Amino acid sequence: MEAVAARPSLPPPWHLRAIGSAVRWLDGSPGLKSFGPFVPILLLWAGVAQAGIFPRIFFPGPWDVVLSFANLITKGILPEYLEDSLLRLALGAGAGVATGIPLGLLVGLSRIGHRCLWPVIVFFQAVGDIAWLPILLIWFGFGLATMTFVIVYTVLFPVVFNTALGVRSIPLEFTRAAQSLGARPWRILLEVVVPGALPNIITGLRNGLGYGWRALIAAEMIVGTSGVGFLMFDARRAGQVTEVLLGMIVLGILWYVVDGWILVPLEQATVERWGVVARRDVP
Repeated sequence: MEAVAARPSLPPPWHLRAIGSAVRWLDGSPGLKSFGPFVPILLLWAGVAQAGIFPRIFFPGPWDVVLSFANLITKGILPEYLEDSLLRLALGAGAGVATGIPLGLLVGLSRIGHRCLWPVIVFFQAVGDIAWLPILLIWFGFGLATMTFVIVYTVLFPVVFNTALGVRSIPLEFTRAAQSLGARPWRILLEVVVPGALPNIITGLRNGLGYGWRALIAAEMIVGTSGVGFLMFDARRAGQVTEVLLGMIVLGILWYVVDGWILVPLEQATVERWGVVARRDVP
């Protein structure tokens, strides 16, 4: 039998090569890799806006939002409002975390503390943060104190619940092993309880900051005189849909930055460093 000559393999068409190169380029760039899932949404948004299915004043396109962003940056309005919102979030979240972690440790470690405090915590957790606004306006008026209280109240409960859960999920053998080695209570707290509860504490911190950010925006819409929430509410009254959409995009980007640049490194510097959770590479 005659051997059949192997046909030389033809290179793929140019458009397939271009697509493959683009995919490899996106996969190798962390920033573009994160931005990639939003490309179809932007294309769909631009296509619907360009098709004129809805009136342009009610459904602006991405370029209209970009122009609005440039206009607010040039006037200095958006940087000032962003600074106000971030300052309020930092104050409220800091106070909420500083209160919630010790309270969660107390509830998780002490039976008496759990018996006395848990019903109170569950009761006030059921009262929404926005429900406090009427009485807060009577007490503090339209100011920083009102919005700070709302953020603290919102951040507090996820941190308390997750910290207490983390403490109670630590195997009893760890504590007994430390006691058998002669460790004092404060060393058990710092070297066993806190590292063991860190995964849950970080989860509570991330959830609490997310809830606090949303509560801040709601409070700024209702009682604020500045901030991103006030920007969106004021744009609604003026019929500026582009500024409302811009505010929504800014909120999403800010949380993405806070989570990726602050919370994830914090998790790597604490949970993974202390050996409680193995490092995982997210594909």
